[in-house]
Amino acid sequence: MSLFRKSLASLGIGAAKVDTVLQRDVLIPGESLPVVIQVKGGKTAQTIDNIHLFLCCSYEEEVESSRGDSQHRKEIVQQTCTLASWSLPYAFTLEADEDRHFDAELALPLNTPITIGDAKVWLETHLDIPLAFDPKDKDILTVRPDPLMDGIFSALEQAGLRIRLVECEAASGFALPFVQEFEFVPVSGPYHGRWRELEVVAYRDSDGLQLWFEVDRRLNGLSGMLSGFLGRGELERYCHVPATASPDQAGKQVLDFLDQTT
Repeated sequence: MSLFRKSLASLGIGAAKVDTVLQRDVLIPGESLPVVIQVKGGKTAQTIDNIHLFLCCSYEEEVESSRGDSQHRKEIVQQTCTLASWSLPYAFTLEADEDRHFDAELALPLNTPITIGDAKVWLETHLDIPLAFDPKDKDILTVRPDPLMDGIFSALEQAGLRIRLVECEAASGFALPFVQEFEFVPVSGPYHGRWRELEVVAYRDSDGLQLWFEVDRRLNGLSGMLSGFLGRGELERYCHVPATASPDQAGKQVLDFLDQTT
């Protein structure tokens, strides 16, 4: 019976299970995410080589594809980026029906996407079991803007701009393989009737917040203009908000900048 149970456990039947419990419901880029990893033994003892945590997000990338002919087409594909990872520094044996708990803390990178619109961020937990099915757990995370971005969003909203679309798109020249792009439309205020839309790319580093803007006054829209500029390194209307700025100062700086350059 013991050998039979081990065989079943290697296929994931009656094997150990893992569940990661988040200690915070709402996360902020640059802060830490404390978690408790709960491991429950199965029907037989199993050796756990490691526990791995992966903080992941998805982003879009335009790639060339061939459909069996000589023509190459471009299509948008979903890619996954591992933002951060953590591993248990030792192996252990988990007895049948045994409960084990482990505390861990994962630092969220400064450019962890804000989970607005289609932007998704999640935490994966993997049990590394030799020659057996590896149990996994997946938790969707809620990530909100840091104080600087929150101040800028608040200022844009007070100026009558509303977020219409948020996307993570592939881009080169950054620590991560993508940037997050925010698309705003004016519904009231000083920009209503002047602009059709405003696109913003934000990138955070230790010195502060880098921002790139593109304003569309035409009737046909930007059509992804900003992401195209990113690929060619031709972005204009660049603004840097220092890390020492308060949220109110950051918002005012961005509005003043937009008024002066557009």
